[in-house]
Amino acid sequence: MAPERHFFSFGNGGALRYHSLPRARKRRAPVFFHDDTMTLSEIAAKQAEALSEISAAADSVAIEAARVKYLGRNGLLPALMKGLRDVPPAEKPAFGQALNALRGALSAALEERRAAAETSAAPKVSFDFSMPGSWRGTGAIHPVSEVIEETTRIFARLGFTVADGPDIETEFNNFDALNTAKHHPSRDARDTFWLGPELLLRTQTSPVQIRAMLAKKPPVRIINPGRCYRRDTTDATHAANFHQIEGLYVDVKPVSLADLKSTLAHFAREMMGQSVQVRFRPHFFPFTEPSVEVDFTCHVCKGRGCAVCKQSGWIEVMGAGIVDTRVFEKVGYDPECYGYAFGMGVERIAMIKHGVTDLRMLYGGDLRYLRQFL
Repeated sequence: MAPERHFFSFGNGGALRYHSLPRARKRRAPVFFHDDTMTLSEIAAKQAEALSEISAAADSVAIEAARVKYLGRNGLLPALMKGLRDVPPAEKPAFGQALNALRGALSAALEERRAAAETSAAPKVSFDFSMPGSWRGTGAIHPVSEVIEETTRIFARLGFTVADGPDIETEFNNFDALNTAKHHPSRDARDTFWLGPELLLRTQTSPVQIRAMLAKKPPVRIINPGRCYRRDTTDATHAANFHQIEGLYVDVKPVSLADLKSTLAHFAREMMGQSVQVRFRPHFFPFTEPSVEVDFTCHVCKGRGCAVCKQSGWIEVMGAGIVDTRVFEKVGYDPECYGYAFGMGVERIAMIKHGVTDLRMLYGGDLRYLRQFL
């Protein structure tokens, strides 16, 4: 074949165009067929030449140059395609098939060479598979989640099921149905996060018990762990949001304070150890009557008295009592029903169990502190 010919021309609007075409044997526009016939064997030779040049391309720049030379707008293949118009009709199918095969072969070769160049250009990472592995710790359950799960398992063995409810509650479920007086301080905006005239962030998980009783007739035996929200200033023992676990057992058969005491004593031994002692002290809650506060023997001094228990030997853990009949009336139960309820702070149990002195350490995210629970 003759060497390539380079020339310039002016297109529409006076734009200067650059051309690089094989030199024709006759001085006219480049034509590859008819009188200047490029035979099928010459097309095959051109294909072999192009494939050889593509396989020799060392980088992406050389690959792109080969693509432009052979498949670009002014490349070899478009010029050959234009020359098809000068091919005798009887020979056009054979030449058309040859050019299509040329296009496919060049495109496949370019893609293959481009992929190989990208692979060779990727940084090689040396890794010695014979070296022993270096494993990260898998972590552990957070102390608060651990108490919730353990408490759930303990009460599940006693026949309690887990109930859940929304964090945004109605005034009826959070206060009215629990026999809380209209003037009670807990209703004040300085103690409760009100979201509207009758909506608030629940201050306790007791509304879940109201929802359970409204949805089901006795017997009801549930525990309900969850988050609570109060306008408390964060300090070593208080936080604006915290966790509670409350329990409720209601039945048409007699349920007494003795049943409540035996249930909570069993929980104390399962949670804190078989040596723990439980003490019940009279107290007042608007939703239970009679009401008690429940203390466990101090886990630090084993009841002998220390700074943690303020030398008393006891630590207050939860409140409990027999469900007030006015609560039964609010939910449509027969006032003659029997039942007891109890509630405890999850963080308080976790602090007692693990010897945590500052509530904020549980949520501070300090790995140096939390790593002790792994």
